[in-house]
Amino acid sequence: MTENETDVLMRPFAGLAFSRAGMLAEAARGAALRGVPLARILHLEYGVEREALLATLRDHYQCASIEYDERLPIPPELLTVLNGPPGSRLAQSGWFPVIKDADGTMVIAACDPSDAAMLAEVEEIFGPAPYEFRVALPDDIAWFIQDFLHDKPGLLIGTERTGLAFWRNIMAQWRTRLACYRTDLARARTALAFIRTGLALAAISRTLLNNQRFGVHPFPAYGVLAVGLLLFSGALPTYLRVRRSRMTPPRHQTLVEVSSATLSFLENYQNLEHAGMEKKTKETMLARLGDLLGNYCTILYPSPASRERTHLARERNVLAAQRTIAGCYRTIYSRARTGLAFIRTGVSFVSIGIGLIGYFGLGFKTFFDVMLIVVGLLMIIDGGLWYLPVRKEQAELPGTRSGVLAG
Repeated sequence: MTENETDVLMRPFAGLAFSRAGMLAEAARGAALRGVPLARILHLEYGVEREALLATLRDHYQCASIEYDERLPIPPELLTVLNGPPGSRLAQSGWFPVIKDADGTMVIAACDPSDAAMLAEVEEIFGPAPYEFRVALPDDIAWFIQDFLHDKPGLLIGTERTGLAFWRNIMAQWRTRLACYRTDLARARTALAFIRTGLALAAISRTLLNNQRFGVHPFPAYGVLAVGLLLFSGALPTYLRVRRSRMTPPRHQTLVEVSSATLSFLENYQNLEHAGMEKKTKETMLARLGDLLGNYCTILYPSPASRERTHLARERNVLAAQRTIAGCYRTIYSRARTGLAFIRTGVSFVSIGIGLIGYFGLGFKTFFDVMLIVVGLLMIIDGGLWYLPVRKEQAELPGTRSGVLAG
């Protein structure tokens, strides 16, 4: 880079005060070699405040300045014109239309308001019109372009919030489904409690009918049996409905896979460079998802502060993802509790059946005792099928809690 080119690059910032001589020329040479705007080098590496840079540029170009603000209501007709090839040239030319006054004056943010080539490009795209040029830093121009011209995910700013809101809705819908599954499982457990009570009363009536004291007046025993059968018949349809629809509350792996799919937005909307610590790989997919979320739980303080709403939207999405993982855990453990309820009911039936056979011996009514044992064994097997898949998640839960909740 020639000395004359360095002088041209430094001229807009000549009004800045530095702690030692030659710092501005040093920064200009570094910016030219790296292909980075000088203003960015001065701000990030030499600690010059953005307001000081803008003040110097205002004095140099004798015009007002403007900063990026995601809340700025840029007229849609300006953005419509820029969609397509015209918009792709703005980053190189260093300008962006930001305001259109009631009298038709168009306010243009530009890195160099005195650039004749830039003015010619503006007139080529928008035609002859009254223009007002305001100086802006290169980063502000880049943020305007990224925000309002719908750049790809990961580079969006203001419009990114729409995508993030969409994914929050997706996660909220899935959590609602999970809550519905848990409600169904809770109904099944309630039905099992009624079934246990009904069969317990039936077993009591069986005992009373074999007692000589009640053999003469069996009506109390039959009354207990009737109540037991009523409870049993009332609760059995609810239990069978949940039992027949084991795939409606999805199986363990399905719950985890769908929860993982609702977190896929992280790949496009979050930046994980140098984030988080290396953690031991967990065995289960859900535990690995929990550890992954810990890397995204960072509060960012953007510059300028007007970008904070977008970063907070990202943070809300990460918190929603944490709630989704927690909801998946709750649903899986609800299935496990339902399985344990099956096992508990089955053990009760088997115990009562064995006890009745052992106490009264074999006879005509032994058929009832054998049926209790058979039904109990089937329920123990069924409960094991619901509970056993959760055993691996139990082993991984302590680490997952630290990743999901404390991250």
